[in-house]
Amino acid sequence: AQSVTQPDDHITVSEGARLELKCNHSSSVSLSLFWYVQYPNQGLQLLLKYVSGDNLVSGIKGFEAEFRNSEMSFHLRKIPAHWKDSAKYFCALSDTVPGTAGGAEHKPPGTL
Repeated sequence: AQSVTQPDDHITVSEGARLELKCNHSSSVSLSLFWYVQYPNQGLQLLLKYVSGDNLVSGIKGFEAEFRNSEMSFHLRKIPAHWKDSAKYFCALSDTVPGTAGGAEHKPPGTL
């Protein structure tokens, strides 16, 4: 099974400084990587995702992450950090190759 680890349980960053959150993965196959954020009293929100292509991924709210396959890393960065960035951050992966799984279909209630 593939997995991700976030070695830093808690970090403190000064206002205006560089924010970096580490994420390491154990996959050697094709994968998709994600960073989510959870602000206080809110649900998870997708910050960014890497599927393929450019290794440097830009996300929302000024965040970016770089996929480094040789280091098996996908570290999240933001410069400068702001007090509003105080939150829980989660790295996730999927080893499902896009396009190989069956899609879900949504039908309005009462239809077949």
